[in-house]
Amino acid sequence: MAGVLSASAQSPWERLSQQPSTLGLEQGIDEITLPPLRLQLVKASQTAAGLSLLTDTAFNYTPDERLAARAKDGLYHLGDINIRIKAKGDSSWASYSTATKRAPVIPLPTTGNALATADLTPTLPAGIPLRVIRSWQSVNGQLVLRFEVKNEADQEMEIGSLGIPMIFNNILQDKTLDEAHADNVFFDPYIGQDAGYLQVSRLHGQGPVLLVLPHENAPFEAYRPLNDDPTPRSIVFEGFHEWLIHSKAHAAVDWKGVTQWNEPTSSLLAPGETKAFALRFVTAPSIRQIEDELVTQRRPVAIGVPGYVVPQDAPAKLFLQYGSAVRSIVSYPAGSLDVKKGKRTKNSWQTYEIAGKQWGRARLTITYADGLKQTINYKVIKPEADAVDDLGRFLTTAQWYENEDDPFGRSPSVINYDYETKKHLTQESRAWFAGLSDEAGAGSWLAAVMKQVLRPEKAEVEKLSRFVNETLWGGIQYDGGPLQYAVKKSLFYYAPDSMPAGTYSDTINYRGWSAWPKKEANSPGRSYNYPHVTAAHWMMYWLARNYVGLVTDVPWQTSLERAYHTAMAMVNHAPHYAQFGQMEGSIFLLVLHDLRNEGFTDLADQLEAAMRKRAAHWHSLAYPFGSEMPWDSTGQEEVYLWSRYFGFDDKALVTLNAILAYMPTVPHWGYNGSARRYWDFVYGGKLARIERQLHHYGSALNSIPVLTHYRDHPDDFYLLRVGHAGAMGALANITEDGFGPAAFHSYPATLAIDGYAGDYGCGFYGYAVNSGTYITKHPEFGWLAFSGVLTQQGNWITTEVTTAGQSRVFIAPIGLWLTADAGRMEKVAYQEKTGEVRITLAEADGQTTNAYLRLNQPVSVADRYTLPACQRNDRGQYIIALGSEKQTVVISHATIKLKNLKQPLTKN
Repeated sequence: MAGVLSASAQSPWERLSQQPSTLGLEQGIDEITLPPLRLQLVKASQTAAGLSLLTDTAFNYTPDERLAARAKDGLYHLGDINIRIKAKGDSSWASYSTATKRAPVIPLPTTGNALATADLTPTLPAGIPLRVIRSWQSVNGQLVLRFEVKNEADQEMEIGSLGIPMIFNNILQDKTLDEAHADNVFFDPYIGQDAGYLQVSRLHGQGPVLLVLPHENAPFEAYRPLNDDPTPRSIVFEGFHEWLIHSKAHAAVDWKGVTQWNEPTSSLLAPGETKAFALRFVTAPSIRQIEDELVTQRRPVAIGVPGYVVPQDAPAKLFLQYGSAVRSIVSYPAGSLDVKKGKRTKNSWQTYEIAGKQWGRARLTITYADGLKQTINYKVIKPEADAVDDLGRFLTTAQWYENEDDPFGRSPSVINYDYETKKHLTQESRAWFAGLSDEAGAGSWLAAVMKQVLRPEKAEVEKLSRFVNETLWGGIQYDGGPLQYAVKKSLFYYAPDSMPAGTYSDTINYRGWSAWPKKEANSPGRSYNYPHVTAAHWMMYWLARNYVGLVTDVPWQTSLERAYHTAMAMVNHAPHYAQFGQMEGSIFLLVLHDLRNEGFTDLADQLEAAMRKRAAHWHSLAYPFGSEMPWDSTGQEEVYLWSRYFGFDDKALVTLNAILAYMPTVPHWGYNGSARRYWDFVYGGKLARIERQLHHYGSALNSIPVLTHYRDHPDDFYLLRVGHAGAMGALANITEDGFGPAAFHSYPATLAIDGYAGDYGCGFYGYAVNSGTYITKHPEFGWLAFSGVLTQQGNWITTEVTTAGQSRVFIAPIGLWLTADAGRMEKVAYQEKTGEVRITLAEADGQTTNAYLRLNQPVSVADRYTLPACQRNDRGQYIIALGSEKQTVVISHATIKLKNLKQPLTKN
């Protein structure tokens, strides 16, 4: 699956190996045991050679297997420090790093808590007006990394930047997937000032999690990529980052004009003054127990419900736990967030209601009575329905492409778009960007298609019907011959010798592998293109079957059969990549369910058999998460769902745990629920670089298995938080006028959306098929609604449904999953004592004369709900005739005996 990279891709490592070794490995390594950790230090540099768990010394948090290869000048190790300073009155900053030019440090006597202490003067440039002492310490039995910085000049010095490189083993080079899951880690930041932390998780998502915490004068102010480190960055190495305690110098020079997550600061040192900065290393027992460990460590803990993306019509809640009282809460920009204080919970969590007032990024600064400051970054968006309507409008107007003379047959369509130039992307050196296939090419029309599943708009559907019937069928997809139903890699290609003069811009460099010739563009061998096309046919079926007059040119049977044949064509015409989980692969399960519901038994059996073969292959692998990339985060969606469907529960759990390892929950909208992806700006973005992408399409896709598992285990509140945050990631980056970008750039020099639409639609698919309102009762926080506005009156819990589609509601205490294939559920009321459920449905409109409601519950729930007053059709839908006014339907229930029922998957 993962394989070994080619020799040409390894050349940077070969070049690195030719540099002289300067770290001093030949002088040996010291070992320090500080349970539960074992620290190894290079004697000559006193930087970390390894940091491991005493219970698993074969695993190392640091890139220990690359130690010799990285023992060179300019390569960072845990224990290094970067500083920018200037004298009072100077205009420019001087930069210093202990990694630039290695030399043996001066060991100092260890006193007090010190385990190893050194004067770092020899490894800093001559003439630096600072003296830096580094000490590895044991403080209350915990590992602390401490720096003392002394001003040895005769004038005041300003420290404009102070960063501590966080060097952990995220180098996947030459690893199989099994090796990567055994050896490697991913790390995610909470850039929250004094309350900030870094969590370091193993790829398989199990076992202890390393936490890096502020210990002394070390607020987590910014998170800077260490791009000056020559360790080769690529799809197998995201790069290292540093924890910035001060960032004013970077903000003034490198990041000028960019609004940072936190206000950049600096420190002043008087002549002869010394100031210490320290970080602490602890472990949490598991990913789910990170917040419990933070409480134990007496750190401020914030839990946002439903998260930190706040629609303007649905206020959020914020729960704070810390040993010091809140002195003040201030929002930036002023007035962007409205904060109302509520009551304390039974275990003294302070409650606040957070209302989004001003669209865009916002920040809360919480100051505690002991002086500690915590920041929480929010994103205020329009109501979910408005954001989705804006998106659909933008896609079918600004991004609508009509050109009868297009030589590549791309008209009519929803085409990729450059938001910075406000132009269609009809040419690109990366052929797939302009070719209406692949993720970057298909992403825009896929988003437009899936928008109709939530909020169908007749004028938009008419345009998309033309696209499906004129451009997709017979263009992107072969409509006849031996390749019928196969999908091309791109409609756009580079063939200057066979195309008319002027077809290709002379300002674009078409050299290189990515400028596909016609033969490559016509290839049906890339399986990842098939789910997009399947989704388009499924949408046409869905609208034709459940709505009136929206789709009239193609019978619903034809669209459903095309969806089936496209899925089967993937297996037949793209077998190599079809062995992997596909992004949006859940569409095949939706098609299977609809084939069964419609009585297409033979087709359903054939599709199920084909998918069982794939799932059986995944079940034979330890970590079945490969793709065309060495490691990936988008196949897990399909792997989980088919594993669950076929009863491969152990593999479904392995998949879920791996998702939780790269999909954190932290008090920051950009990282909360953001599934890791760091190379798709190269393959799907305008600003092409290796960089952590915030709410790339993986966020909403990975929310599908997370929320599916939550509905099987409604007591697992952690899953609800992660899954809902991932789903909202699909809406977080939509602009005020409705443009959906590839992702948000996390580099502090940018902190903005990408300029291309790119592969945005793959993530929106995740929102379209998975978004829902979740109603739960938390043992500490009480009744809560995710994507809803909840009120309580006596035993009645009433929730206004605020998702874009208003089509899915989950009531956790009874495990009831309500889904409307047509019709909108505006309000749901639950009687806690009697179990009664009432649904308020919106009135009829021109396309929606009936509501089609489904009631789903896991087999382990005793209370069974039905709608006895309504007819249930052969497809399993309750039919509710809609009128000119809203109506309320009552769902009744009966308690049954549970006996010999197969229990759903259990959480790890």
